[in-house]
Amino acid sequence: MSIPAKYNAKQVEEKWYNYWMKNNYFHSTPDDREPYTIVIPPPNVTGVLHMGHMLNNTIQDVLIRRARLQGKNACWVPGTDHASIATEAKVVAKLKAEGIDKNDLTRSEFLFHAWEWTEEYGGVILEQLKKLGCSCDWDRTKFTMDDDMSEAVIKVFVDLYDKGLIYRGYRMVNWDPEAKTTLSDEEVIHEERQGLLYYLNYKIEGSNDTLTIATTRPETIFGDTAICINPNDERFEHLKGKKAIVPLSNRIIPIIEDEYVDIEFGTGCLKVTPAHDENDKVLGDKHQLEVIDIFNEDASLNSYGLHYEGQDRFVARKAIAKELDEKGILLKTETHTNKVGTSERTKAVIEPRLSDQWFLKMEDLVKPAINAVLKDNDIKLYPKKFENTYRHWMENIRDWNISRQLLWGQQIPAYFYGDGKEDFVVAETIELAVEKARKVTSNSKLQTSDLVQDTDALDTWFSSWLWPMSVFDGIRNPENEEIKYYYPTNDLVTGPDILFFWVARMIIAGYEYKDKKPFNNVYLTGLVRDKQRRKMSKSLGNSPDALKLIEDYSADGVRVGLLLSSAAGNDLMFDEALCQQGKGFGNKIWNAYRLVDGWEVDHAITQPESSKIAVEWYESKFQKALIEIEDHFSKYRLSDALMTIYKLIYDDFCGWMLEMVKPAYQKPIDSKTLKRVISIFEENLKIVHPFMPFLTEDIWHYISDREKNEALIISKWPEEKSVNESIISEFEFASEVISGIRNIRKQKNIAFKDTIGFSVINNEKTSSIFDTIIKKLGNLDSINYTAEKVDGALTFRVKSNEYYIPMQGSIDIDAEIKKLTEELNYTEGFLKSVQKKLANERFVSGAPAQVVASEKKKEADALAKMETLKTSLESLK
Repeated sequence: MSIPAKYNAKQVEEKWYNYWMKNNYFHSTPDDREPYTIVIPPPNVTGVLHMGHMLNNTIQDVLIRRARLQGKNACWVPGTDHASIATEAKVVAKLKAEGIDKNDLTRSEFLFHAWEWTEEYGGVILEQLKKLGCSCDWDRTKFTMDDDMSEAVIKVFVDLYDKGLIYRGYRMVNWDPEAKTTLSDEEVIHEERQGLLYYLNYKIEGSNDTLTIATTRPETIFGDTAICINPNDERFEHLKGKKAIVPLSNRIIPIIEDEYVDIEFGTGCLKVTPAHDENDKVLGDKHQLEVIDIFNEDASLNSYGLHYEGQDRFVARKAIAKELDEKGILLKTETHTNKVGTSERTKAVIEPRLSDQWFLKMEDLVKPAINAVLKDNDIKLYPKKFENTYRHWMENIRDWNISRQLLWGQQIPAYFYGDGKEDFVVAETIELAVEKARKVTSNSKLQTSDLVQDTDALDTWFSSWLWPMSVFDGIRNPENEEIKYYYPTNDLVTGPDILFFWVARMIIAGYEYKDKKPFNNVYLTGLVRDKQRRKMSKSLGNSPDALKLIEDYSADGVRVGLLLSSAAGNDLMFDEALCQQGKGFGNKIWNAYRLVDGWEVDHAITQPESSKIAVEWYESKFQKALIEIEDHFSKYRLSDALMTIYKLIYDDFCGWMLEMVKPAYQKPIDSKTLKRVISIFEENLKIVHPFMPFLTEDIWHYISDREKNEALIISKWPEEKSVNESIISEFEFASEVISGIRNIRKQKNIAFKDTIGFSVINNEKTSSIFDTIIKKLGNLDSINYTAEKVDGALTFRVKSNEYYIPMQGSIDIDAEIKKLTEELNYTEGFLKSVQKKLANERFVSGAPAQVVASEKKKEADALAKMETLKTSLESLK
């Protein structure tokens, strides 16, 4: 079947993806082959495909398709993350639109709605990844809330609790008032924001004296339970042992002394609000101060806020400042810049809040993970620069707050059997919890109905940190065949923004539960930015519709466009023109095969010498490129690997080789050459396939009718063979000769159908191996080797070789002499200006070295050009 004139991407993509799926090429089961395993960074179940996903998953697909071609048992496990905060927020919004308040629902009722929503909208992104060509083992698709995945999470929680690593504590936590849950320190983004510093007067009890404090948060005065001064500050000797009166609430609070207060900072007096500041909490514990929490869950003021009850904290701040000003309590305000913690998910300003939470001790758990990356080099980060980020996180790690005040997620398996905070047991099921509680209480009559499970859910990351193990059921069944075969996985491709959230924690979990690393290499992609280097976002309107890009430029075109400008770890400056370039590359390959497919073959004719040499040259060029490609892949420089392939096929194969072997107009090609060209084309398709799977598979089947076990997706990656460096070097020289001939034809308007004479003084002693090709591509009637200059001819040089093209019958000699003389005079004038600059010692000694070098190159180029022009003039005269 002949190949169509135009490539129909939409039709081809649907056809071949269905074919791959039908024939189960993506599916993997353990066998005697070497496994190659990737686990997908599970996108949020609420997500839709964006540019970051496109880049990340294109890279993974390139790696997995190449491994498949290398004969490895390639297994790419897909899945989604339940994304507690994001998903619960979407479900709450949906319920609100239906007039349902989350707080009016039981846990099971809410979860019913959450599952209903997840089943309706979840997993959309996985379907979209298929449009990109992702060859995941879809039979293995996992969801972090699947029953088996949740069982693994609960099993790990119980195990870590039993080891004494999980504990419950009343601590100051990061509270997200929008999501109404705690966040770990790592989920808080600190931003510099400009605000105000408010100077307030507090009256001293029993006198007319006052003291002044400075605060950025006047609304928190309702939670003040002390004023603190430094005992060494002589300014406040008269305040020692006295009490102050809190403005507006008129509560009496003690003035305490502690060297924690910096004498030089602010006014030297510090308001202490233990419920709303971590450092204040430490002071409060030390001095046994009362703790007054003034906020509701949504950060509105509660009854301690008096007449401001119910107002949002920021609204109340302005109103309180106004009242303080009217009452003469606010002395002044100053502009002040400070770092404000915001939620990584909701962007809400974080509120420090005291709460009973669950924590995981990290100090000992983290040690093997530090050694694996930073000492033993068992796990390699690409680029290596991210090791410093990893080191900072791991060496400054704090206990992980793993509980969240959410309904969507794995419910913490702690069961309370009494009224006290410590009256609980931890177990995988309520039945096991009853058994434990009976032993603890010595009450054999306890029933499941007597136990109340903790209402909190576990942090989403507490499930995804087990991902490389749990997708192979390695937690519940640690000795099963799959975990032994596929684990550790090979490569992880992800963004540096979750290097700690996810990557580091997976390493920690891997060593704790398998005593092995979870993966060998971590390839960290950069952020996708626009041409102005701005991060892509909906608010800026600079993030293109990923599916529309595929529709406009084809999946292969978008894949190539993304990778052409994506160096490992560096941000990608995305430009749609790159997708157009990718699409253009696909068309180039398509049309190249159309050209070959259109040749008639004559089995009777022998192979021309030019074709034989062309094939030998390209095969060595291909092998040299293959070595480069392998090197780039080994260093995760996929963009460089693609660029090597791009140049090889665009320039060397299409630009040179096909031209060398192409038969004359309406003439047939010999069968030997055609057979080699087809074989070379197939080798080209193999190295392009990981980057452009659809187009290559389509052409592969146009080349020959293939059985399902002969599909390109499961063919064999080219083998490295010896490289003939000599033939490559000789062609580089020959290509310059051909370019010189073409330039003269173009300049003199000599039609290519007209043959021309050609003579050479071979000072370089170059091989004549490419003479047949020079003759063919230059349309020369002969190549004459001579020791003397040729009169009446135009000339050009390649290194020290001189080439002559007789021109008498082709051009007006007098006009050509005049033109060359003018060009020579201009070049002489240019040379004088350059030499004058180089003769100026101040310029040579003062200018940057690269500027001086550039001027010297101009001088050398001008001298060489003048020599060629003079030789040409002599020949014409």
